[in-house]
Amino acid sequence: MNAPKVDLAKLVLSIMALCGLIAGVFWILRPFLSAVIWATFIAVSTWPLLLRLQKILWGKRGLATAVMTLALLLVVLLPFLGAVGTLINNGDTIANFAKALPAYHLPPPPGFLEKVPVVGEKAAETWLKLTEGGMQGLMDKVSPYAVKVAQWFASRVGSLGVLFAQVLLTVAITAVLYASGEGAVETVRAFLHRLLGQRGDDLLPLIGGAIRGVAMGVVVTALAQSLFGGIGLAIAGVPFAGPLTAAMLILCIAQVGPGLILIPAAVWGFYSLGTGWGVFLVIWSVVAVSMDNFIKPILIKMGAPIPVLLVFAGVLGGLMSLGLVGIFVGPVVLAVAQSLFNAWLKWDGAPPAEAPAPQGPSS
Repeated sequence: MNAPKVDLAKLVLSIMALCGLIAGVFWILRPFLSAVIWATFIAVSTWPLLLRLQKILWGKRGLATAVMTLALLLVVLLPFLGAVGTLINNGDTIANFAKALPAYHLPPPPGFLEKVPVVGEKAAETWLKLTEGGMQGLMDKVSPYAVKVAQWFASRVGSLGVLFAQVLLTVAITAVLYASGEGAVETVRAFLHRLLGQRGDDLLPLIGGAIRGVAMGVVVTALAQSLFGGIGLAIAGVPFAGPLTAAMLILCIAQVGPGLILIPAAVWGFYSLGTGWGVFLVIWSVVAVSMDNFIKPILIKMGAPIPVLLVFAGVLGGLMSLGLVGIFVGPVVLAVAQSLFNAWLKWDGAPPAEAPAPQGPSS
C-alpha cells in the first residue's frame, strides 16, 4: 500500500500556529508567572500541614484552607509591619548615626589579628589602611559597589507597593491551590503521562520531594541560623538586632551564611562591649555558621533523596539566573534532570511499570 501523503505546508503552519498560541498565552500570563510559581512551591511545601489541619477541623477543606491562608497573610503582614515600625521608631537614631558616620575613626586592629595564620598579616595591613583613611576613605572605596548593589536591588525588587501586591497575589493563588490541589495535580500528571508515559507519573513524587526538601533544607535552616544569630545579638546588646536578623535571613537563604553579619558584630563587640562579650559573640557566631553543616543535610533527606551538592548547585545557580524564585526552581530542575538521566542509563528497552496516580501535592 502507498504511504499516506503528508501535507508539509499544513504541518509546518500548524506547528507555527501552536507555537504562537503557546507564546501568546505565556505573554499574557507573564505578570502572574512569578506569583504562580511561588504559590505552587508554598502549596506543595505546606500540603502535609494542610491535610493534618483538615483532619483536626472535622475534615472541612474550606475551613482548613481559610486557616492556612490567614496564617500566610500573618506571616507576610507581620514582618512587613514590624519592619516599617522599626524604621519609624528608630528614624532619629538612624539619622544621627548617618550624620556622625563620616567623623567616625576606626580603632587600631587587635593584636591577635596579625598572628592569625595565612590571612592575619594582610588583614591587619588592610585594617591599618582603613584606620589611616578614616571613615570617609572607607566610604569612598565602598560607595561604587554600594551603588551597583542598590541599582541591582532596585531593578530586581521594584517599588514596595508592587512587591506587596505580588505577595498578596501569591497568597490568593496559594489559597486556590489549597482548595483544589488534587485537580491541579491530576492535570500535571496527565500532561507528564502524555509527554513521557508512565515515567511521567514517577516524576511527580520526585518534584514534590525536591520542593519540600529545598523548603526544609534551605528555608528552615536559614530561619534557624538567623533566629539563633539574632538571639545572640540581642543578648549581647548589639544595636539594630532586629534589622540585622532580617539581613541574616536573606543572606542565609542566598547561601551566603550569617557570617557577614555576625563576624563584624563580634569585632564591634570587642571594642564597644568588652572582651567578654566579644568572646561570647565569636563563640555564638561559630555555632550559628556551623549549624548549616549538620541541619541542612538532615532536613533535605527528610524531603527527598536528593544529593546535598545537587541542591546547593541548584540553589546558587537558580538564584543567579532567576532571582529569589530560582532558589526553588533550580534544585527541582536539576533533580528532575538527574532522575531522567539515571532512568535513561538503566533503561533496557522494556516499558516501565505502572505507577499509582498521585492523590495531591503531598504525593
